[in-house]
Amino acid sequence: MSDLVAALGLVLVIEGLLWAAFPSLTTRILQSVVETPEAVLRITGVVVLALGVLIVWLVRG
Repeated sequence: MSDLVAALGLVLVIEGLLWAAFPSLTTRILQSVVETPEAVLRITGVVVLALGVLIVWLVRG
């Protein structure tokens, strides 16, 4: 459970860093996401999810 909380904290740190360092770029990225077709977002989400699972699996063994 503590690993999950640490992972969520790390996500918040990275997201906060993006908003603090590059607010206009982050806003443009979000606008681009809104304009992206849902199917592309879904496929991208599945690919990123699989990559994340692979990374965790490799690191945690």
